[in-house]
Amino acid sequence: MSKQAIGSVLVVGGGIAGIQASLDLADSGYLVYLVEKNSAIGGVMSQLDKTFPTNDCSMCIISPKLVEAGRHLNVELLTMTEVEEITGEAGNFHVKLLQQPRYVDIDKCTACGDCQKVCPIEVSNRFDEGLQNQKAVFQLYPQAMPSAYTIEKKGVAPCKAACPANPSVQGCLALINHGKYKEAYELFMEEHPFPGVCGRVCHQPCEVICTRSKVDKPVSIRSVHRFLADWAKENNISFKPEVKPKREEKVAVIGSGPAGLACAYFLGIEGYQVTVLEKHEVLGGMLRIGIPEYRLPRDIIESEIQVIRDLGVRFETGVDIGNDITIGQLREKGYKAFFMGVGAQECKALGIDCEDLEGVYPGVDFLRDVNLGKDVSIGDRVAVIGGGNVAMDSARSALRNGSSKPFIIYRRSEEEMPANAEEIEECREEGIEIMTLTTPVRVIGENQRVKAIECIKMKLGEPDSSGRRRPVPVEGSEFTIDVDAMIPAIGQESDWACITDECECTLSDWGTINVDSVTLQTDDPDIFAGGDAVTGPSTVVDAIAAGKEAAVSIDRFLKGEDLKKRNRFWTWISVMSRLLKEKRCRVFRLMIEQEVLKKSRPGWMNRW
Repeated sequence: MSKQAIGSVLVVGGGIAGIQASLDLADSGYLVYLVEKNSAIGGVMSQLDKTFPTNDCSMCIISPKLVEAGRHLNVELLTMTEVEEITGEAGNFHVKLLQQPRYVDIDKCTACGDCQKVCPIEVSNRFDEGLQNQKAVFQLYPQAMPSAYTIEKKGVAPCKAACPANPSVQGCLALINHGKYKEAYELFMEEHPFPGVCGRVCHQPCEVICTRSKVDKPVSIRSVHRFLADWAKENNISFKPEVKPKREEKVAVIGSGPAGLACAYFLGIEGYQVTVLEKHEVLGGMLRIGIPEYRLPRDIIESEIQVIRDLGVRFETGVDIGNDITIGQLREKGYKAFFMGVGAQECKALGIDCEDLEGVYPGVDFLRDVNLGKDVSIGDRVAVIGGGNVAMDSARSALRNGSSKPFIIYRRSEEEMPANAEEIEECREEGIEIMTLTTPVRVIGENQRVKAIECIKMKLGEPDSSGRRRPVPVEGSEFTIDVDAMIPAIGQESDWACITDECECTLSDWGTINVDSVTLQTDDPDIFAGGDAVTGPSTVVDAIAAGKEAAVSIDRFLKGEDLKKRNRFWTWISVMSRLLKEKRCRVFRLMIEQEVLKKSRPGWMNRW
């Protein structure tokens, strides 16, 4: 029968009654929309073995009806669909439907079952009333109509939601459980190009929210990343993503830190001609010059950068943007877009007397010299000022560089130190003293070299804008400590010599570059930025996520598409993950558990 219908009818429910009603109406010339909430029609009758009272085979009876309904030109099956709203009047109804995703292209699926054979996930079989399990990709029952397979998804895993880079943690774990290490490694690399790096230095926001902690303790997700990277390296497993056809547009990435490398990785996959420009002679940014080798081996960094090289991305070292070449000159060379991933490699000053004396080494400068193999003479008693990861790394590097008595001075309590808890613990295990509620007020020198530090005791007052209690000096508590060297590590900022007069980029009051919070586009339409250059000193995975987000925006910019037509949820998650690593994470953890697990992301975002 042709589809030249005399009217349309909505039939709700794909059981035997709904199927028969649809066929009768369709044969009468009506166009029938058969709505069924499951992935196939058949209803309860398809679940039965025999039918009462004749004791006939239920599937023998219903199968011809299934085929007829599926092939009838006047019947349109709307599976995985429910009615949300009906308005209007008899003869003129308007129906609002909600159709859930099948995650399988119904027009291409041949129901061969190959996907089901390799699927590593098992879920409860609702068709069999939970009497047995089935694979997460399934056909409702063997004679189902439509016969296409369906993938069951229960929303976003909290671990994935909490990670700014959003790798499929559950998928990787499922594949590993089935011994499919190569597939797990490749799945991770599709969304996150640095499993070896983050497997060693990530601050683990995913583990903070892992629901396994409700049973015993969180899954050691970071260790899983490290295992995948190490296994791939040991077994000579290389990964090269499928690269899209080559495009003519050239993109310059300024800075080879985690943000710049991630941006280059994802732009390389899109087929762009990407050049990474690095002012130092080594690649990796703070991965290479900021994180000590005992925490992050150099061969791990190099092997993961090699994956980016294999995509066709070019690297140029020793190029100081703003001095050796400018953005304007790069534009003249044909570059159509830029990503600023310059990081925050300049140390903030303490603002006290005589801090420019010999023997005072800013934290990042000290780590850079040590990591580049330079001879840094610091003596035995070294005071490290600060409570972040740079301070912890500086103290531990000083110990390994010949200092016998490095110690840390921090103005707040240990509970409020921003460094990772494991870094603090490892400092203590190595015998490094941590002096809390203490701050330096003056550097004392002799013959133009630091000899001692005058400090004052602090007490905690009212909370400041960060939520932490503000340290207040205790009057009359001054004292002096003899030192051979001092390493201030109280904060970092970016060097913006790369922004010359030909750029319209602006900086915030905090010394970071202003960008659109969703697109990461600066005031210059062709310049995007991310990582520490935008947020201030943050974490490796935050920088990776920023590079990934910027790559999406640059791709849309070069294609002339709307940059803001995207899912803002992951941008918000990136912000939340930074809050999770702070001591204020309890409220946000409860929100994620209550909202993400209930799959109510839009409502959650609207409240903020």
